[in-house]
Amino acid sequence: MGAAGSKLEKALGDQFPEGERYFGLENFGNTCYCNSVLQALYFCVPFREQLLEYYGNNKTQGDADDNLLTCLAELFSQICSQKKKTGVIAPKRFVQRVKKQNELFRSYMHQDAHEFLNFLLNELVDILEKESNAAKASPETSSPSEKTANGPRSLQPNGVQKEPLVTWVHKNFQGILTNETRCLRCETVTARDETFLDLSLDIEQNSSITSCLRNFSSTETLNAEDKFFCDKCCSLQEAQKRMKIKKPPHILVIHLKRFKYIEQLGRYKKLSYRVVFPLELKLSNTVEDADSEYSLFAVVVHVGSGPNHGHYVSLVKSHNHWLFFDDENVEMIDESAVQTFFGSAQEYSSNTDHGYILFYESLK
Repeated sequence: MGAAGSKLEKALGDQFPEGERYFGLENFGNTCYCNSVLQALYFCVPFREQLLEYYGNNKTQGDADDNLLTCLAELFSQICSQKKKTGVIAPKRFVQRVKKQNELFRSYMHQDAHEFLNFLLNELVDILEKESNAAKASPETSSPSEKTANGPRSLQPNGVQKEPLVTWVHKNFQGILTNETRCLRCETVTARDETFLDLSLDIEQNSSITSCLRNFSSTETLNAEDKFFCDKCCSLQEAQKRMKIKKPPHILVIHLKRFKYIEQLGRYKKLSYRVVFPLELKLSNTVEDADSEYSLFAVVVHVGSGPNHGHYVSLVKSHNHWLFFDDENVEMIDESAVQTFFGSAQEYSSNTDHGYILFYESLK
């Protein structure tokens, strides 16, 4: 990697961003799913900054409560405090903690990067919520972690603290969907809100993220066995249902459902469909009709023809340069190379490197 590292430094030359670090991550047998997600999260700058701030406020408490959050914070801190600009780091402690915490990731089988991202973000939220509750229970020992976990405390007029807790993980990744159901008899609209940390989209051949989002929010008619119970009519009625984005997140994570269960085969198959993901995305399926604009900063790519084997790599945008992270190796790529990861227009193609998880940051 020494040679590759110096090659990257040469490629960037005096354009190497001040204070930035580009480190590959060692693979412990099958941990590319973990490495590719960690690189995307490390270059999610608001998330990295808040994680390091959390670490700065909490590292004095010793290793008594070693958990996934402290292991991740320690890893990010280790990367950004390296004297060298490039190199390789072994995320051993973090990976051990993941395996200890979740048996799903213990085997040497091929793992799913999206499942891992989901597990990780939810685990971080759980830890922050527990810490905040513990701090609330013992006000005299209130640590800085509560302030960092929850941001400024928001009190309602009657002095009751708002529930549920909104952590800095939520502030980065959480959006709100609203599920609107309109009774076709009385025209009453019932809306139910739900939060999300990422959006999983069904994909079609030769499509785009915009068309996948449009399908996600398309109107579906509930009839026959699927009729809706309308509270106003007090009976089952035909209805129309659609899902819209009520509050777009600051960091929009889109998971393309490339692994589909095929009944006839009795197994999952990888869909290598070509799905165009733009560098700049306008989100139009929102409740407020104002478009939310996003910029792509990371892509986790699945390499391989099937769901049970293969490899994960990531593409990351940092300081207007695109970088390619493949475990220990890091190299610069041209922005135009991003489109080679859209997928294949033909069913059988030699190109098996397909965008799987997309990370967009709001331009607001």
